[in-house]
Amino acid sequence: MTSELTFVASEEKGEVDAILIKPRKPLAVLVLAHGAGANLRHAHMTNIAEALAEASIATLRFNFPYMQQGKPRTDNIPTCIETFTHAIRLTRNKVRSAPLFIGGHSFGGRMSSHYMAETADDRVTGLIYFSFPLHNAKQPATKRADHLPAIQRPMLFLSGTRDTLADLSFLKPIVQTLYNGQLHELDTADHGFKILKRTRISKEDVTTEAARITADWMTTIILKE
Repeated sequence: MTSELTFVASEEKGEVDAILIKPRKPLAVLVLAHGAGANLRHAHMTNIAEALAEASIATLRFNFPYMQQGKPRTDNIPTCIETFTHAIRLTRNKVRSAPLFIGGHSFGGRMSSHYMAETADDRVTGLIYFSFPLHNAKQPATKRADHLPAIQRPMLFLSGTRDTLADLSFLKPIVQTLYNGQLHELDTADHGFKILKRTRISKEDVTTEAARITADWMTTIILKE
């Protein structure tokens, strides 16, 4: 089941669009935020949501206010946190019983981490980052990970081996220091999950792989709860 929805991101910013995809018997539901330059309807976001649905994971994906309004600059962190607050509330109203996870692609995933570090929301079972943007392209740094140790819930990092926004020599040690972090490398994938067909070893579609790993990880986390 796919539903077109709207919700108020904040009184100041107004309404934003959302899309709920709900399999018949969802294993879990993921509040899924988009990257800095692509809205909820972008092909990459749609592919992720559809692959997750095939793995029995419901998703509620949404626009941040800047994207809804067609503005070039991303919203600040407090606005993104408030938007997540209302997106989670909507998700819980639509999918009441399934364990709730949050995350997103790139910027959206990073904002989900700030939401959790700030709120410690006990409704959230875990976080999934599709291409966590650790640093600017080809400018390795770790400052964007400074708040991650404050997050007490399990975290899954799905990162391509060619991602220029997450140098694995920097990302790996960070995840290793997180007692609740897990990294899965997507062979030959870049930041947008584009692969090198000639050198990628696995024949599995990379988005399908990401969804499968997510479902397996969620199952493990849910069984531990």
